[in-house]
Amino acid sequence: MKEEVLRMDRITFREQGTTELNHFCLDIDAGEIVGLIPINDTGLGALIRLLRQNLPLHYGYVYYRGRLVNHWQESDLTYNRIGVIESRSGLADDLTVADNVFVLRQGFKKRIIRRKVLNRQLEPFLRETGVKLSAEMYARDLTAFPRFITELVKAVVAGCRLIVLMEPASVISDARLATLQRILRHYAGEGISFLYVSRHYEEARQICTRAAIMLNGEIAKVVPTADTLPETLQCFGVEAYTQMVRRQERAKPLPPATAPALMLRDLRFEHIRSLNLSVAPGECVVLQDLNNHILRDLIALLSGARKPDGGQLLVRGKALAARHLRDVAVIQQQPAASMLFPDLSYMDNLCFTLDHRTPGVWRRSAPKASVRAELAPLLGEDVIDKPVEQLSQREKYDLVYTRVLLQRPGVAVCVQPFMGADVEQRMQIWKLMERLLEKGIAVLILAVNLADSLALADRLIRVLGGAVQAVYSREDFGSLPPGTPWHDFWVNPERCFHADAIPNTGSVAPIAPNQPQNQP
Repeated sequence: MKEEVLRMDRITFREQGTTELNHFCLDIDAGEIVGLIPINDTGLGALIRLLRQNLPLHYGYVYYRGRLVNHWQESDLTYNRIGVIESRSGLADDLTVADNVFVLRQGFKKRIIRRKVLNRQLEPFLRETGVKLSAEMYARDLTAFPRFITELVKAVVAGCRLIVLMEPASVISDARLATLQRILRHYAGEGISFLYVSRHYEEARQICTRAAIMLNGEIAKVVPTADTLPETLQCFGVEAYTQMVRRQERAKPLPPATAPALMLRDLRFEHIRSLNLSVAPGECVVLQDLNNHILRDLIALLSGARKPDGGQLLVRGKALAARHLRDVAVIQQQPAASMLFPDLSYMDNLCFTLDHRTPGVWRRSAPKASVRAELAPLLGEDVIDKPVEQLSQREKYDLVYTRVLLQRPGVAVCVQPFMGADVEQRMQIWKLMERLLEKGIAVLILAVNLADSLALADRLIRVLGGAVQAVYSREDFGSLPPGTPWHDFWVNPERCFHADAIPNTGSVAPIAPNQPQNQP
């Protein structure tokens, strides 16, 4: 007999006058792993907040472990014992694994902490995961996967019968995903349920029994993951994006053979053992770090913050030095939050890395006026006059990538560019990177999970243990594992509709925002 763990019945939830969830229905049984595929971000944050805390509802009922915990007539603002593990770690870096698991959990009331006792109590939990992890290690010394497992164990020890996993593939490499799936199945066998949030159906179907498609704050459809990629998905906002991928695949020419814009020769630094690769002007190369060890080191080297211990890092044929730093542009993950300066004007943000090309850009108004006249038709005259903090997410991304375009580096390094992006935003990022490639700028995508990166890539370089493990050209992408996004397309492109049959409208209509509706 099935035991219900969560049931959200006809939930309508509003914040600041906006309907975030509308007639939202979701049920999860004990020991079930259910996928959630958000086509856009509308309502996703609200759903997580509602699972954590019983906030006031406009309408609907929430049942957790067979008990009514929240309804539209009364909300007591209490917290539910539901774990949420996000890409941004919630561990305290200065505490040990045992301290994070036991001391920081809700209800811990010990005044004297006996570390040996805590370590001994934690060992059985760590052993059943099969992951080598010491209870005495400090959280700051953990890499991405052990941190994720620590948070998972923390939720289990706290008694959570439902755990939400927010896009685990964005921080866990392909090499570790199979281990995570084994651990999830083990806990599911013990009656613990999981809501697995992923942007890609191919990833969700590897572990989930069924997947709920979320669009504009509603569950639009629930599909069994035993099926292949359902045609149903094409009806929920992804068809235009799929068309872009397939049209681009048919039309993308191979970049001409030229001198490399970026070359790494036997590069050694920290976790980078011996790395060799090259990227030509106008070429897009994806570097996938299979164990998520070298990305931070590589970013430090390419940004000029650190120098390699050995080997060479050449940009446009010259060793990267302080006077050549503008030859490399590093676009951090989620750059709208990390690469803009709210205290500066839009134009100052736009011209921030232009001083090497136009030395008088900060002393004279003429250079910025010229930039404005050139780019106003592209960015929008009204957008340029906005304060940075008032820009939309789309306008912020336009600003960051256009700044790189003005900089004209030899290579643009994009760090997990599609992390956390919904369908509409992925389309925008893809077009912005295409614009860089069209100008002859080499693009190096640093990724843990491939996400949508292969749609642009000319080559894929997989790195394991700080060295190149394998190199795939575009025609070899079909031999990648089945969980790879767009895998069916790479394997059987003839089965997909032809690019020349797709009308090229030149633009893609945005997904319509959710509209508030009256309750029946």
